[in-house]
Amino acid sequence: MVVARRIEKANEPLPAEDGIEPGRRLIRVGDDKGQSLAERLAAHFNRLTWNTPFHSFRLRGRFPLKLLGVPKDPIPGDREAGLDIMDGEVTLGRQRADTATLDFAAPGRPAGFADHLQSFAWLRDLAAAGTRLDSAPYAEGLMRRWLARHGEAVDESGWRADLWGKRILNWAAHAPLILSSSDLVYRSAVLNTLARGARHLDRTADKAPIGLPRIAAYAGTIAAGLLIPGGDPRLIHGEQGIAKALGQGVHPDGGIVSRSPVEMIELIELLAQLLAVYEERRREPPTPVVNALAKAVPVLLGVTMGDGALSSWQGGCGLTPERVARAVAASGIRTRPLRQSREWGFQRLSGGATVVVADCAPPPASRLARGGCASTLAFELSDGPQRIIVNCGGDKPWAALPHAITEALRTSAAHSTLVLADTNSTAIHADGSLGKGVTLVELDRREEETASRIEGTHDGYVRRLGLQHRRKLALAADGRELGGEDVLLPAGSRKSNGLVTFALRFHLAPGVEPTATADGLGALLRVDGGPLWQFRCRGGALSIEESIWIDGDGRPASTSQLVVTGETPAGGTSISWALKRAS
Repeated sequence: MVVARRIEKANEPLPAEDGIEPGRRLIRVGDDKGQSLAERLAAHFNRLTWNTPFHSFRLRGRFPLKLLGVPKDPIPGDREAGLDIMDGEVTLGRQRADTATLDFAAPGRPAGFADHLQSFAWLRDLAAAGTRLDSAPYAEGLMRRWLARHGEAVDESGWRADLWGKRILNWAAHAPLILSSSDLVYRSAVLNTLARGARHLDRTADKAPIGLPRIAAYAGTIAAGLLIPGGDPRLIHGEQGIAKALGQGVHPDGGIVSRSPVEMIELIELLAQLLAVYEERRREPPTPVVNALAKAVPVLLGVTMGDGALSSWQGGCGLTPERVARAVAASGIRTRPLRQSREWGFQRLSGGATVVVADCAPPPASRLARGGCASTLAFELSDGPQRIIVNCGGDKPWAALPHAITEALRTSAAHSTLVLADTNSTAIHADGSLGKGVTLVELDRREEETASRIEGTHDGYVRRLGLQHRRKLALAADGRELGGEDVLLPAGSRKSNGLVTFALRFHLAPGVEPTATADGLGALLRVDGGPLWQFRCRGGALSIEESIWIDGDGRPASTSQLVVTGETPAGGTSISWALKRAS
C-alpha cells in the first residue's frame, strides 16, 4: 500500500550529502536578500494577465465536468469551530465573520483569517460538526456567497495561485458538502469554477512565490489532474512543477526555506492532503513528494518543546500540541525529532526532561519569507511541559496583531539572545524586508558523556560595530543545568569606537516568577506547582524587566525578562551565565 511505502521510506536514514565533519559546518545565507525590481514587475504583469476574457469562458469539451473521486481529508476538523459556522460565524482564533453577510474579499481583514476563508479550510470544521445532511446547507450557502463574489471577478484576493491550490484540495475532499444540492445550475457553477481554477493554475503556479505558496499551487494542479477527467497532461505538468518547487522551497534536510516552524506544519498538512488524493485514485505518488514529507516530520518535531507545542521562531507563535500532533498524525509517519537540521538551522539539545532549541543560522532571505526575524543564536528552554526561557513569538498563522507589535516581535530584542548597541543583528527595513546583517554562522556541536555542547558564531555586528558574537551552550546529560557564555570578539576591518553597550536577554514564559537575589547577580525562577530554577551571571548587571509572549492562539500575555547589561571595549568581553534546576 502507498501508506506503508511512505512509512518505510520515512524510516530510512538521511545521507550525509556534503561530507562535512558531523557537528561542524559553516552556514551562509545567499546574497540576494530582497526581491529585485524585475521580480516585482514580473509579479505585477502576471497579475494583469488574470484579467482576460479567457477567465470568464465557460468550459466545453469532450470530457464531462465531474470529480473522479473524493479523497479523504487526513486532517480532522475542529468541531467547535464547525458548530460556530452553524450558529452563524466562521471563526479562527479570535477572528469572527458573520456568515449571513460574509464578503470573502472584504478589505482590512487580517491576512491569516482572509486566507483561511478563501482556502475553504473551514470545510473540515463543518464536516466535524455533524452529518452531511446537517452540514451541507451551511457549506452550500457559503459557497454561493463565494461564487457571487469571485465566480466572475478574477482578482488577487480570490484567485491567488496558492489559494487556488489549497481550495482545490479542500473542495475535492469535502465535495459531498458543497455538491449535495439538487440545484443543477448551482452544481454546474461549482464544477465549472473548479475547472477554471485548475486552468488558472496551469498558467500561474510557477509564478507563485518560492516556498509554500508555489508548492501549494502545484499541489492543486496535481489534484485537479487526478480528479478532473482528461487531466493526464495537467498531472504530468504538476508533478514536474512540484518536484522543482520542492527543490527550490525546501532545504535538503527537510526544512522549509522560510525557516518558519508554522509553515512546516502547513507544508506537512498540504503534502498529506495531496497524498490522500493519490491514494483515492490508486496512483503512486512521485518520489520528491514522499521524500519531502518523510523529512519534514522529524524537522518539525525538532523544534517542539517539552509540552509538544512549537517553539517560537520567524514570526510564528507556539502553536498548540494538538495542532502539531494533528499534522504528524495526518502524515502517517512515525519518527524522532531531528536534533541537527543543518541547512534549516535549528539545533535541539535534550537531557532528562529539559529541551533546548537554538537558532544557529542566518535569517531567511527576504524574498523567501515575509516577516523574517533577527533571531540568530537565540534559544528557548523547557522543563517537561513547563516553558522557562522563550522568545516573544509572533502571530503566524493568525496575523491578527497590530502591525507595530508584529514588527517589534521580529527584532533581536524580542528573542533570548545578545543585542549590541540596541540594534538588530540583521537590519529590518521600514517596508518589512530584511537588510544587511548576519550572512555567516559558524557552528560546532559536540556530544559528550556529561553534556551536549553547541558553539555558534555570527557576523551580524561585524560591519557596523566591528564585533563578532559567539555563544556557547552546554546542557548537562541529566538536563538539570544549562551553562552559557556569550563572547564579543573584535573582527573585520571596522574598529569599534569606544565602549559599545550590550543587553543579554532571557525572556521568561508566562507563569515563571523571577525574584532577584541579594547580590544582584542572580534570580530565582519559581513556577507555581512546577520546578524551581536558579539563574546566575557574571560580566554584567542583572535587572528584571517586563516582556510579552504570544500564545498558541495568537493572544499576547504579559510576562518578565532577565536582562544582563554592560559595555564592551574595542577588545571585546565575555558574559558567563548558568540556569540550574533547584528542585
